[in-house]
Amino acid sequence: MLKSSVSILLLIIGAGTLTMWSPEASAVRTLQPDASKLYREHCAACHDAAATTRAPTRSAMKQMSAEVILQALENGTMKQQGASLKPEQRRLLATFLSGKPLTTGAAPTSGAGFCAQPMRKLSDPFKTPFWNGWGVNTSNTRFQTAEMAGLRADQVPHLALRWAFEFPGTIVAYGQPTVAAGRVFVGSANRAVYSLDARTGCIAWKFDTIAPVRASVTIGGIGKPERTVVFIGDQRAYVYAVDAASGELIWKMRADDQTVSRITGAPQLYKGRLYVPVSMPEDGLANNPKYECCRLRSNVVAVDAETGKQIWKTYTVSEEPKPQGKNAIGVQLWGPSGASVWSAPTIDPKLNVLYIGTGDNHSHPTTDTSDAILAINLDSGKIVWSKQLTKNDAYNTACVMADQTNCPQPPGPDYDFGSSAILVNLPGGKRALLAGQKSGVMHALDPDRQGEILWQTRVGKGGLLGGIQWGSAADGDKIYVPLSDIAFSASSSLAGGRLSPDPKAGGGLFALDIKTGNKIWYAPPAPCGDRTPCSPAQSAAATAIPGVVFSGSVDGHMRAFSTKDGRVIWDYDTAREYQTVNGAKARGGSLDAPGPVVAGGWLYLNSGYGYWGGMPGNVLLAFSVEER
Repeated sequence: MLKSSVSILLLIIGAGTLTMWSPEASAVRTLQPDASKLYREHCAACHDAAATTRAPTRSAMKQMSAEVILQALENGTMKQQGASLKPEQRRLLATFLSGKPLTTGAAPTSGAGFCAQPMRKLSDPFKTPFWNGWGVNTSNTRFQTAEMAGLRADQVPHLALRWAFEFPGTIVAYGQPTVAAGRVFVGSANRAVYSLDARTGCIAWKFDTIAPVRASVTIGGIGKPERTVVFIGDQRAYVYAVDAASGELIWKMRADDQTVSRITGAPQLYKGRLYVPVSMPEDGLANNPKYECCRLRSNVVAVDAETGKQIWKTYTVSEEPKPQGKNAIGVQLWGPSGASVWSAPTIDPKLNVLYIGTGDNHSHPTTDTSDAILAINLDSGKIVWSKQLTKNDAYNTACVMADQTNCPQPPGPDYDFGSSAILVNLPGGKRALLAGQKSGVMHALDPDRQGEILWQTRVGKGGLLGGIQWGSAADGDKIYVPLSDIAFSASSSLAGGRLSPDPKAGGGLFALDIKTGNKIWYAPPAPCGDRTPCSPAQSAAATAIPGVVFSGSVDGHMRAFSTKDGRVIWDYDTAREYQTVNGAKARGGSLDAPGPVVAGGWLYLNSGYGYWGGMPGNVLLAFSVEER
């Protein structure tokens, strides 16, 4: 927000923007033709094709702060693209795209929202109800027991909003909260991790990272006497251990220093080791026909939780990339590559392994570890077994661009595993590993028989943004599977970033029997009505408590469904404006990627996802049944 050393530059009035005069704002207007040229030459290929790339649209970037855009170009997820620009060009692009001048500092903040009194001493995080990391437990079930949830099915219809918290300057709220010891720990796209009072939302401390944080943070103890620590992974693949009580940095390390390495899945803590998944979205760089595609490989890194020292690193593609001929304009091609790990690992104490799901290869040749579930020994990092569910899937985003020079031939269907595998017990002492795929298929594998297929059930048609995206929830009898299958209408205009999601395509929630994969019930998606843009797709992760499963939609609604028959028992529309506890107004938008978390009678969820044509937003919402 505004700093004392800067004149009032920007007033937001409803949906309109009034920019008051300043020398920098005047310069921005004068140089707009140059900025437009820079955008066309360096940015438009991705941002004007936002329906098929991970880039936010032009209209979405108008809701960002200039500082957030500049940071992405200089030291964040767009550093590789920004490296070809001069410093003054990056600054010009940041002000041009945001429509706002640069102030000083990193992530903007109003300075408000900090707790008036020091928070009470941090208690043992596991003595009271908690939600730790992505899947609440090391099995990644996303199921909260009755005791831990503190919320009965008959109370859910009475949930009411208690407070809202703004993530300043961003268009996305994608860091799923962790709840423990009376606090909410949550990362953000503005390079800040916050520790909030779980009942009031006031800020206990704020920790600045090098890059945005979309992965859930993980909490645990290290050392003797034991110290409670929050473990953080950011979008430059840096890992931080931070004192949970004070926000003090204990150690920092980089899990991987390849060009675009980042952490999108939550690190998993187990027996003194932190297991860090590293994703490798090199496929976006392939849009440039002059880029030597592709030679980056995803990996998992085991780290000593007390010291930050690396113990082992295992690549999902074992073979180092080699030259593979040249593309149509004579640029060297490489392979194999890719097989990103997008999600949090799942721990199997019985077999002493962790399980990960992988994405596609970004270039030929393809490998047998892409679009697969891998079992990796916890001690050595050795791959014990792998089960590939889609073969020959070589794909990158050049395949959907006007210039497809770097698209692998033949291209694959882009059927990544974007969600964590769920480890469950079956009757008779058997077990199953449940893994949802972008193909629209839920797979059940036998972890005790090298991943032998137990059953497979199709819930959707799948596709680039289709199928099962971010996560399902399992309660011991059923697995609840939200379906994306988002699509865009023929009237969409990529020029200028104007996307129109198809309001009649995608969505729905399935309940499957974990023993057989049989469909028990299906809850169809709710119609969009008059809202535009709108999609009924249910891409976000689901969360379950006894009797209830929560599933958010790109249309902005969080709905609670009865686990008996799929009937909606609570519906909250998050896509609106909020007055927040940190002193500013924020907006809710599409619900995508993270799911809600439930602990101690409270439900917390992020709202806003300004990618893929979704509605931007920047708010964390907290609900309970009664004032607490």
